[in-house]
Amino acid sequence: MKHVALFATVVACLAACGEKPQTMALPRSDAPSYTGVTTGSAGRSAFTAPGWKPGDKTGWEQQLKARQQNSQNDYSRMN
Repeated sequence: MKHVALFATVVACLAACGEKPQTMALPRSDAPSYTGVTTGSAGRSAFTAPGWKPGDKTGWEQQLKARQQNSQNDYSRMN
């Protein structure tokens, strides 16, 4: 019985040695969202609204307000 407990302890200790480090795979960008990321073939991302220019903070905020009001507000969608 003593050997079983010892074996279980050794197995538990060795299992902890195999844990992988928990680091992020991609580098994190701390840039504000409104600065935009130009990755498309035309110099802008495929996920940006037409007419919006990267770095336009006021336009970014207006787009967020419009999206929240038009598509994410259940009270306005019911009418």
